Amino acid sequence: MNSTATVTDSTIDQEFVAGIVTKALRAGASDAEAIFAEGDEFETLVRLGQVEQLKEAGSRAIGLRVFQGLRTASTSSSDLTGEGIKRLIAGAMSLVRVTSEDPFVGLPERGEFGALSGDLDLYYEDVYSLPVAERIEYARRTEAAAMAADERIQNSGGGSFDAASGRKILANSRGFVGESHRTSCSIAAQPIAQLPEGGMQRDYWYSSQRSLLLLESPEAVGQEAARRTVRRLGARKIATQRVPLVFSPEVARSILGAIGGAINGNAVYRGSSFLAGKLGETVGGANLTIIDDGTMPGGFGSASFDGEGLPTRRKVVLDHGVLTSYLLNTYTARKLGLQSTGNASRGLAGAPGIGAGNFYLEPGTKTPEEILAGIPKGLYVTELIGHGVNLVTGDYSHGASGLWIENGELTYPVEEITVAGNLKEMLKNISQIGNDLIFRSSVACPTISIEGMTIAGE
Repeated sequence: MNSTATVTDSTIDQEFVAGIVTKALRAGASDAEAIFAEGDEFETLVRLGQVEQLKEAGSRAIGLRVFQGLRTASTSSSDLTGEGIKRLIAGAMSLVRVTSEDPFVGLPERGEFGALSGDLDLYYEDVYSLPVAERIEYARRTEAAAMAADERIQNSGGGSFDAASGRKILANSRGFVGESHRTSCSIAAQPIAQLPEGGMQRDYWYSSQRSLLLLESPEAVGQEAARRTVRRLGARKIATQRVPLVFSPEVARSILGAIGGAINGNAVYRGSSFLAGKLGETVGGANLTIIDDGTMPGGFGSASFDGEGLPTRRKVVLDHGVLTSYLLNTYTARKLGLQSTGNASRGLAGAPGIGAGNFYLEPGTKTPEEILAGIPKGLYVTELIGHGVNLVTGDYSHGASGLWIENGELTYPVEEITVAGNLKEMLKNISQIGNDLIFRSSVACPTISIEGMTIAGE
C-alpha cells in the first residue's frame, strides 16, 4: 500500500494496528500501545408525528501511546493513510521527549494481559438491519402511544430511536492484541401533560438494549412514559422535615454512581474521596453488597478486556457494608501499592482512565410495594435535579420531585423541594432494598429506602 492510498475497512485489522506499534518501537519508543476505533451512530426524533431530527454519522480513528523509559505521550488521528500514520508516530515521539518522568507510568506487566473467552453477546446485526423508515416508525409509534394514553397529554418533547455500533482493536508492544464489537439501540418518549387550569408537567420513559429484539415495544414504552407524566400533575410543595425517603430505581442509580466515583482510583490516590484509606473498613450497612462485573453477557458495561488489555472480572467492592475494593487501572494501582482491577477505560488520546463494568447494588427480597407499605409518612423520590454531590466530604444535596407517601400509599405529587444528607450516613441508613434490579445502563440499583435525610421545602 502506498503512503497516500485509501485505507478500506478490510485493511484495518489486528495486524494493521499491531504494525503501528512496531513502527513506534522502530522510531525509538521503549514501549507502545495503539488503539483503533470505528463506529456508526443513528438518531431520530419525531415530535407530534413529524421528523424533527435525523442524524447518521460514522467515525474511524487511531490513537497511539508511546513510552521512553518513565516518560509517556499520546497522539490520535483520523488520517489512516501511510503518511497519516507516520505523522501520528512522529508527533508522539516529539512529545514524549519533552514530557516529565513519572515513576508510575508504563504498560502492565506481560503476565497480566488477557481476554475473556467466549461470546459476551455484545453485538447483534439486527440493530442495523432495520431500514431508516422503520427506525423512524419506531420513534413515531413510541410518541403516538404516549399521546394516546391520556387526554391530558396534548404536547410532546418527542419520541426517539437511537442505534449505535462500534469496533475497537487494541495492541501493545508486550504481545497483547484484542478486538471487540458492540451494538446498542434505544427508544424513548417525553410526553407533556396539562391540567385544564394550566398546570403542566413532563416526564419520560425508555428502553435500551444490545439487540432490537430485546427492546420493549414502542407502545409499552409510550404508555409508561404517559403514566409517569400524568402522575406528576397537580404537584404541591411540602414543609421542611425529616422523613424516610424511598428512591425509585432510576434515582437510586445516581446515588450508586456517586459511590462509584468515590471508589475511583484517581479520586482515591489524590485524597479527594471520602472513601480514601477506608479499605477493609465498614462504611455501609450490613445489608449492602455492591458488585462491579465486567463479565456479564449482554451487559452495557461488559467487555472481554479492559482499556489496557487486562481481562475484565467480577469483583465485590462493598461486601455486607465492608469496603473491599477500589476501581483501579494500572497507574492508580501503582500509586496506591495495589493491583489493577481490570477497570482501565481507553479513549483515543491521553492516558487510560477508569470505568466501571456493570456496577450494581445486590437486590433485596421486598417488592417496591412492600417497602412503601411499611412507611407511615415519607417521600418517594422520582427525580433529582442538578449536581449536588461533594465526593471529598460526602455531602449530598439535590433539587427533587416525587410522590408523597401516607400510610404506605402514594398520595399526591410533590415538587420544588431539596433532599439533603451525607453519603457516609446514607450508606449506613439504607433500611430497605427492593427486589426490582433491572439493567437499563451499566449502573443499576433497585428501589431503596433511606432514613434520616432532610427535605427542605416551605
